[in-house]
Amino acid sequence: MLKKLISGIKPTGHLHLGNYLGAVKNWVELQNQYSCSFFIADLHSLTVKISKEDLQKQTLDLAVDLLALGINPKKSILFKQSEVIGHAELAWIFNCLVPVSELERMTQFKDKSLHHPDNINAGLLTYPSLQAADILLYLAEYVPVGEDQVQHLELTRIIARKFNNRYGDFFPEIKPVLSPARRLMSLNNSTKKMSKSLGEASYIAIDDDPDTISKKIKKAVTDEQGIKNLLELYSYFGSPEKTKSLNTAFQKGKLMNVELKEELTKVVLDFLKPIQAKRNYFQDHPKEVEKILAEGAKKAQSEADKNLEKIKGLIGLK
Repeated sequence: MLKKLISGIKPTGHLHLGNYLGAVKNWVELQNQYSCSFFIADLHSLTVKISKEDLQKQTLDLAVDLLALGINPKKSILFKQSEVIGHAELAWIFNCLVPVSELERMTQFKDKSLHHPDNINAGLLTYPSLQAADILLYLAEYVPVGEDQVQHLELTRIIARKFNNRYGDFFPEIKPVLSPARRLMSLNNSTKKMSKSLGEASYIAIDDDPDTISKKIKKAVTDEQGIKNLLELYSYFGSPEKTKSLNTAFQKGKLMNVELKEELTKVVLDFLKPIQAKRNYFQDHPKEVEKILAEGAKKAQSEADKNLEKIKGLIGLK
């Protein structure tokens, strides 16, 4: 029997290559090794100011992107977090266990509070409790994470231990499945991670058309670090032989920036062509996407109900 693995992603608009290489590519591969559940973390999105229309659109867009990139509903459960009763309920139980000091020391809370001083809401502080509930509600044993997410996962482990110590052993020890270190850098700022916050010129979105992709790559910075970043990006999509050839030319000072950008554009477009064809199909069939999400939520709810009933029994709510 395959071991349980779960992970989620916030609907913040269309995915870009940094999201793919940093998380989703790994998810697609893990589908063959674990019993996987992946959810769209729409409840987490409420910690920032977002309109009803934007949240609905971004949620559907994300589902379309995930399906196009290879999340297979025949292998994995794909659902919207808010459609499963239990996430928020278990988060409240965890809020009553975890000290405020543990929540205040979270790097994400500190960063968000610093950059958005006008929106330091309680949800932002208790975000890790909901994140722990997302995982533990399903008694998942494994969570795929990048190195920058290890702190939150450790807090989930702490919360599980606190519950187990107070009410008896119930939650398993969570084990991280570390994603390969693919920290894709911005096209227009070679020192920063590819991110929507740096503007559209910083990233290549999964649904960017060929002309847009070509223009973005042509305008990419070409200082020494910028070239290294472009070479690394090429290595993920180009052949090993051509990657080696381009790197050798760079080391000898013979690499032409124009050649590198042309080669990179070609391999990125080749990679995205079949993905965008699948994406167009799902975008044209939103009812099919909604059905996949609904069926996934039904499966997840069945598991959540069973576990939440046991949790309530342990703490005296039943």
